[in-house]
Amino acid sequence: MELSFGKGALLLLLVAAVVAMLTRRLRLPYSTGLVLAGMGLAFLPLAPKIGFTREILFDVLLPPLLFEAALALRWDELRRQLPVVLTLAGAGVVLSGAVTAAGMHYLAHWEWQGAVVFGALIAATDPVSVIATLREAGATGRLRLLIESESLFNDGTAAVAFGVAAAVAAGQAVPGSAVALTLLSTIGGALVCGAATGILALLLAGRTEDHLVELTVTTVAAYGSFLLAEQLGFSGVVAVIVAGLVLGNSRRFGALSARGHEAVLEFWEYAAFAANSLVFLLIGMQEAGRNFAGVWRPMALAVAVVMLGRAATVYPLCGLFRGSALRVSRWHQHLLVWGGLRGALALALALGLPAGLPQRAEIITVSFGVVAFSVFVQGLTVRPLLRRAGEIA
Repeated sequence: MELSFGKGALLLLLVAAVVAMLTRRLRLPYSTGLVLAGMGLAFLPLAPKIGFTREILFDVLLPPLLFEAALALRWDELRRQLPVVLTLAGAGVVLSGAVTAAGMHYLAHWEWQGAVVFGALIAATDPVSVIATLREAGATGRLRLLIESESLFNDGTAAVAFGVAAAVAAGQAVPGSAVALTLLSTIGGALVCGAATGILALLLAGRTEDHLVELTVTTVAAYGSFLLAEQLGFSGVVAVIVAGLVLGNSRRFGALSARGHEAVLEFWEYAAFAANSLVFLLIGMQEAGRNFAGVWRPMALAVAVVMLGRAATVYPLCGLFRGSALRVSRWHQHLLVWGGLRGALALALALGLPAGLPQRAEIITVSFGVVAFSVFVQGLTVRPLLRRAGEIA
């Protein structure tokens, strides 16, 4: 018996509620429990047949997660850390992807086309995994701001890098000037879309004190900014983050009523919880159907080179700020490396690869393996590392 999308989503939410209660009792990370539950659910006869596609992730699940995270960011704090964040989210993604691609070519003996595409899709840290893990661990302060902000803003660079890698793999010539122009238009267009949508939402919300209308306006802003930017060929992730920042920092302007501000925060907290739950359950269901035995060697190499690429990014780039007020402590650098998790974004990109790409099936399975390492190894050890570093009690 096959369940429809709606019924399947309801079943997954019920499972998520049970997992939330169990993981709290057992003191396990919620995201890890969800992946395990999804893996178990995949073998049941009534398992919902919801495909894990780029469309479902980007158009349905990602906007509320990003919007809620952006609502919670304080612009005054983020502005002070922007040089570090943008350096990691820009040059960091390119450097990490290059190290990963070289490692997979020379160590796993993949063709350059497949290695470069894999490096591009796995280079960026995943906002869904990062935000979920840090919040469950109770991290606060500058470290959480740096890791979360980097994961939110690196999509623009990652999108351009992935597009260039896919074009090169298809045999197209991509000049450097075209790459720079694409990056500028992708980010610049997204900033305009997000800011315009956020400001329009503020103008509409400021004309009413009905908290339900205000809530509706923020919902349209969250999905509207994302879909508008994607439709125009810009970064939907950056657009929805900008819209969330505009609305989240608008209280000083009095655009939202006190009741509306409270309702908005509560609603988006639940929307993010529901979307996050569905993402990790779907990841678990997809993991269960993968045969890792045949690719264990390239998968182990991929985990190693991805971590190496992350280290080769964080330590040198953070070293650029050593003598300034933005200096990143050694422990924070270690945690930036280990807390740079991969997740749903990489899987969605991998599943959407063209059929003719060399090592396509292997790239997809290895990507799932890297994400499994992030969830089960990094995710389970982040809390002890944060405690040792004195970031949490």
